[in-house]
Amino acid sequence: MWQRIQTAVELIYPPRCLGCGDLTEADFGLCGCCWRDTPFIGGVICESCGVPLPGETDGHRIECDDCMKTPRPWRDGRAALLYDGKARSLILALKHGDRPELARPAARWMAQAGRDLLRKDMLIAPVPLHWSRLVKRRYNQSALLAQHLGRQTGLEVCPDLLVRRSRTPVLDGKTASQRAEILSRAIIAHPKRTRLMQGRDVLLVDDVMTSGATLAACARVCLASGANHISVLALARVAKDT
Repeated sequence: MWQRIQTAVELIYPPRCLGCGDLTEADFGLCGCCWRDTPFIGGVICESCGVPLPGETDGHRIECDDCMKTPRPWRDGRAALLYDGKARSLILALKHGDRPELARPAARWMAQAGRDLLRKDMLIAPVPLHWSRLVKRRYNQSALLAQHLGRQTGLEVCPDLLVRRSRTPVLDGKTASQRAEILSRAIIAHPKRTRLMQGRDVLLVDDVMTSGATLAACARVCLASGANHISVLALARVAKDT
């Protein structure tokens, strides 16, 4: 009976590509053209921020120049996509285009990219969104990614572990120290959730990592609240040449 119902649904609502809307073989997938135009990150990467790097692995920890110059407050970082081309279009659709269904396949890509970060009893938490932006968008895209990632991995998710208590200005053009100062006042631990991260590894989830300033602020708050190791996982990473 269930198979017949599923077949009928597929006839009425055939699977379509998340990127262009063309017919595909399965739900929540990309057609061949969109898959080729989506820049998945692979090969050699910076183990701290996930940005792709030239060269080959040599058995030692590899970091980009930015991470060596300014160490991150987290341990390891990964991203599934480069914020470019079709990936940028998909993320903007998730973030501003009222396409929350994109979070499910995106979380699957993130789980694959971040498989080396996952630890037993790790707590997943999204980068918080200020309430005024939440009212406008109706959902926090990072929280959606975190929730689907929790279903993918079986790990606990706390969607409000962190709180953005003030709406931060645009950070473009600000120095690293200025960004850190602005964000240090904006993000706090939820007073009723602090106990959840005591002595636990925390995985911070965001849609896009640019400079990493927001993730750094979140990581510092978690560490100050008693968390153990912090790792970060983004859907996409902005590289300097994109």
